[in-house]
Amino acid sequence: MIKKLVLVFIALIAIQSYGQEGTASPYSFYGIGSLKFKGTVENRSMGGIGVFIDSIHVNLRNPASYVTKNIESWGGESRPVKFAVGGGYSATNLKAENGSDNAQSASFDYLAINIPVGKFGFGFGLRPYTAVGYKLESLNSEGNIQNRFRGQGGLNKAFLGFGYQITKDLSIGIDAQYNFGNIRNSTIEFLYDNGSLIQFQSREANRSDLSGLNYNFGIAYTKLITNKLQLSATATYAPESKLTSKNERSVATVTIDSETLQEFVQNSVDVNLEAAGLKETGLTLPSVVSLGVGIGKPRKWFVGTEYTFHNTGSFSNDLYSINTLQYTDASTISLGGFYIPDYRSLNSYLKRAVYRAGIRFENLGMEFSDLTSSNIESIKEFGMSFGVGLPLKGGISNVNLGIEVGKRGTTNNNLIQENFVNFQLSLSLGDRWFQKRKYN
Repeated sequence: MIKKLVLVFIALIAIQSYGQEGTASPYSFYGIGSLKFKGTVENRSMGGIGVFIDSIHVNLRNPASYVTKNIESWGGESRPVKFAVGGGYSATNLKAENGSDNAQSASFDYLAINIPVGKFGFGFGLRPYTAVGYKLESLNSEGNIQNRFRGQGGLNKAFLGFGYQITKDLSIGIDAQYNFGNIRNSTIEFLYDNGSLIQFQSREANRSDLSGLNYNFGIAYTKLITNKLQLSATATYAPESKLTSKNERSVATVTIDSETLQEFVQNSVDVNLEAAGLKETGLTLPSVVSLGVGIGKPRKWFVGTEYTFHNTGSFSNDLYSINTLQYTDASTISLGGFYIPDYRSLNSYLKRAVYRAGIRFENLGMEFSDLTSSNIESIKEFGMSFGVGLPLKGGISNVNLGIEVGKRGTTNNNLIQENFVNFQLSLSLGDRWFQKRKYN
């Protein structure tokens, strides 16, 4: 047990030290950032579906997964305590009509523990929910920098939940999630005199500290419909909730190094947001509904699909308003599954591995309009993923590797298209804490 816990925290520290920014997407400029959490590495390797629930992996998409069936190899008497930690690295090519650039980011994605107690199961942990990380510049007609935009931060979730097994096939669960984090951004408008930067520039900087509570309800049904085929169906619902945003804004005079373009603050003044009623504002965390169904042969193969709906059309932010952006409802359709050649193989390690694949189509819920025309562009995302689960000694622990390639956005209407490759790594560790004692 101690060795496994040490592995978890070593992995967490290593991932954290590798990089702090969870995204390099220009689209994280909008709202509260880009949606960061899309499931565990196992989920994401299957297109993001969370409909498959088993006894050895933590499924953070559905709190009903905190309680599962006992393991046959343990005499059908108990389930393991499960630990999960994951992180990732993303390489992105940013493409616009007048040029392109490359960006990278690395992040910690989740840390969770699931403890079974009879017909109950408890789960708690931490995961980033959204991420902000952009560095944007616009050019004037002479090819010089006109505006510079910088942003970082995001929203995190600390969660505590439990599941209850109503019957051997049906379980329910609830998560209580505390949201916290901050978003920081700055804007500089560059001014020139005969093509040369003037001595002083103005910079506006904003910071919003976010907090609030929300809930996620889940239900899961798993049933053998023949001797070999098993049906799985899941549903989750997170009601709309409110976030409190405590805001700060400052305006500073800065000088810019003409060669490195580095900023040096000369003086700064805090803006009185309280007078404008913006010192403390409210944000709406949209409701989310997901429905999933799948079928497979236990310990052999599985294929499933899932539909997720985000009511992001209700989102608004009193502190920031953008004339060219309209929030709409977002949705995701995912399809994926896995295959295990022979989970009992004694002569081939690769036959005991789990091979995963999937695809997803996502509408991000953002529509951009061109002020000079009536054109409207809806931002969409496509991803194709592959992964493998490598079993560790004992059979209930494994290392999971995943890769996803995809595209987000478009170059139309002066927007940016992102072509990305995401690499994910996780440890899924299990241990037997509760065991019935037998006497002869």
